[in-house]
Amino acid sequence: MNTISFSAVVLAAGLSSRMEGRHKLLLPVGGEPAVRRVVRAVVAAQPREVVVVTGFNGRAVFDALDGLDVRFQSNTRYREGQMTSVAAGVSALQAPCDAVMICLADQVLLCATDYRELVDAYASMPRGSILVPAFNGMRGNPVLFAASYAPEVVSGHVNPGCRKLIAEHGDEVFVYEATHDRFTLDMDTPDDYVRMVQRVDEICAKQDAQA
Repeated sequence: MNTISFSAVVLAAGLSSRMEGRHKLLLPVGGEPAVRRVVRAVVAAQPREVVVVTGFNGRAVFDALDGLDVRFQSNTRYREGQMTSVAAGVSALQAPCDAVMICLADQVLLCATDYRELVDAYASMPRGSILVPAFNGMRGNPVLFAASYAPEVVSGHVNPGCRKLIAEHGDEVFVYEATHDRFTLDMDTPDDYVRMVQRVDEICAKQDAQA
């Protein structure tokens, strides 16, 4: 299998507009803020660098990640949508790499091995330069793309978070069919949060039983 280097951008700037007044990234999951759980897993996957994009309630997100080996990029345009955060994060990358991974800060079920699974899949995909995970026909995240796309992503010509990505870049996109649903689950609503906490508690219980 080919080995590739990758850098990660974690999108943590959103308004949590569907969480009924709560900032979802600061909600406790498995004994720590959701955003810290996610970023800790991303860092453990050993990217060349991790850039966390902040916006809404940025100081609190910064404080929640205290001590983790990441850099922060503020996105003053976060209210204009996710693509502004993607562009801000990608533009802040400094280390040379083969691929860039765009991570969502509310995918609390993913662990370091899941991120590495996508990197390995990218390294061995038979075609294309953009990898999108999927499960049972549902598109997931994170998305990986060749670092050579960075200027187009920063300029907005390629949107790796766009639902139309597969249709618009069919020749370049490889859909990776995962064997589990974790790449397709995030945490937007209070009901989502309850389900995620239950899943995480089950995972922790299994890990404790195996220890």
